[in-house]
Amino acid sequence: MELRHLRYFVALAEELSFTRAARRLHVSQPPLSLQISQLEQEIGARLFQRTSRRVELTLAGQAFLTDAQAVLARVGEAGSRARAIAQGLAGRIDIGLSGSHFLGPLPRIMAGYAQSHPEVEVSLHELKPAVQLQALRERRIDLSVSRTPVNDAVLSSTLLWRDPVAVALPTGHSLARRRQLRLLDLRAEPFVMLRTDSSAHAQYIQDCCVQAGFSPQVSQRLLELPAMLSLVAAGMGVALIPSSLRSLFPDRIKVTSLGKDAPHADVYAVQRSVDTSVVAQEFVRLAAASVTV
Repeated sequence: MELRHLRYFVALAEELSFTRAARRLHVSQPPLSLQISQLEQEIGARLFQRTSRRVELTLAGQAFLTDAQAVLARVGEAGSRARAIAQGLAGRIDIGLSGSHFLGPLPRIMAGYAQSHPEVEVSLHELKPAVQLQALRERRIDLSVSRTPVNDAVLSSTLLWRDPVAVALPTGHSLARRRQLRLLDLRAEPFVMLRTDSSAHAQYIQDCCVQAGFSPQVSQRLLELPAMLSLVAAGMGVALIPSSLRSLFPDRIKVTSLGKDAPHADVYAVQRSVDTSVVAQEFVRLAAASVTV
């Protein structure tokens, strides 16, 4: 039994006329009659009562019609879903990210994507940056949202949004009155920094300080940027943070620009180069297009 047999049967069952059914199927009547006869032989039951004036469904035909319509509907749904997945409109994305990314444009991007792609299931995994990359290489996630671009034989990166580094100071700090600072202005300050063993971005920020002419005096090393800002707000040091975090603790922290030469904390989507799903590619394309870079 082929799908063609079911389509021919349903057309005739709904039209109850070989002439109208053949016209609907864009075939002549003899092939239609032959397909119906073959179907009845395969099933072993008559599905239609035929006279010179009318065509009627038998009881077996009425029962078969319900099932045949359900089968064709499921086949249609399966085809639609396959096309949607191929076009990036349905499926699933597993995204690795750090908690600090929720403080930038990402929630707005996610909300817009969920509205435009309701058939895509997005699963977020909060992981350390180094763990994200390992999970990506092992195909446990589809993309990583990272402040460090990676472009090698396996992974490639797409810029999502710019995020220059700024200085977070306790509000009562002597440097908080300055409209702009240089990294070198911070050489005597205690720093709250990220752990360099968990984040390539943390190592980059420390290297920027060294290049500016000093080695930062680190009072505490933490895993997450919001935790760093909590310590800055408590007066335990200064921190170099992405500008997108400036709205956190606004009454207890002053965030000051580092000017044109500021290090960057730009955010990238890191994907596998060769086997990334179309759904993930479409998410990255729309995310990058939705942010003014």
